[in-house]
Amino acid sequence: MLNLPEYPWEAMAPYRQLAAEHPDGTVDLSIGTPVDPTPQVIQQALAAAADAPGYPTTYGTLALREAISDWFARRRGVQGLDPAAVLPTIGSKEFVAWLPTLLGLGSDDVVLRPEIAYPTYDMGAIIAGAKPVATADPLALDEETLSRVKLIWLNSPGNPTGSVDSAEWMAQVVALARRIGAVVASDECYAELPWEIDRVPSILDPEVCAGSHENLLAVYSVSKQSNLAGYRAAFAAGDPELVKNLVNARKHAGMIMPAPIQAALQAAVSDDAHVDEQRELYRHRRRTLITAVEAAGFRIEHSKAGLYLWVTDGSSDTWSQVQRMAEKGIVVGPGIFYGEAGEGYIRLGLTAAQERIEAAAQRLQKG
Repeated sequence: MLNLPEYPWEAMAPYRQLAAEHPDGTVDLSIGTPVDPTPQVIQQALAAAADAPGYPTTYGTLALREAISDWFARRRGVQGLDPAAVLPTIGSKEFVAWLPTLLGLGSDDVVLRPEIAYPTYDMGAIIAGAKPVATADPLALDEETLSRVKLIWLNSPGNPTGSVDSAEWMAQVVALARRIGAVVASDECYAELPWEIDRVPSILDPEVCAGSHENLLAVYSVSKQSNLAGYRAAFAAGDPELVKNLVNARKHAGMIMPAPIQAALQAAVSDDAHVDEQRELYRHRRRTLITAVEAAGFRIEHSKAGLYLWVTDGSSDTWSQVQRMAEKGIVVGPGIFYGEAGEGYIRLGLTAAQERIEAAAQRLQKG
């Protein structure tokens, strides 16, 4: 039996209870789950595909994979992606958690992840029996460690910090990975939400990969851009040989996206209008929160893209800041959940309804 640590969010129970005592109710800025309606174009595609008596394919329909290839060209600057190098996944979290296992990693292998990062990168390594190692810069590691590295996770825009990796730096990581024989998997789920930067480079961008997708995987979820978290709709794309082997393993394991969800995902990546509209909603909420957070004496760091503000008061530990927010009826994400380097920070999500965002702003500005 796997002896995994307790799910970290359980530790938030007393702070949620405290926040719920506020006379105007809780403002939950913690998890970052979408609250706006799923666009009609996607709901209609789901309903039209509801009559699905047969088994779907693990690989997904050709139409879906072609739509994803077109999306990469249109939205991410990745031209000519072979639809055969695209794999639909049941949300991105399951792919992150199972990738080390599906790659055959074990006790002799190291999985690198960002110093401040989504906890599932570590859990995926642990499930496979590999060793997770946090690093701000894979290029600075010693050769002994690098000799054991088989998977490097990048996350840009980053969760929780909202930092964005440059194409130049990513290209250096790709070159390193190819030298040591490692796979680079880039979690790019917030790429459609840039705020203080013109574009978010993909690992498959020619500037990054030197025209070759060998040993590279881009991981993307439409949960945030399209309010589809409840559908569990995501995909990975990149190295055709890697994708082929992953498809085979997933066939054996029964990791199959349901047919109606495949149709909904196809609709989501084929329609840009709803994405642009949702981005503007988040832009407005972000501005409202930034003004209030700074007025309350907090400092915002990074946060150039994505769904979160990475915040600190600069003087106290994470849990004191979580407590301070809970006393105002606001639930936030503890920075320490994302690694030791997250101590002293909290994460605020932009996914509450506008009325709740404004309520949080009013409470923060009162001091």
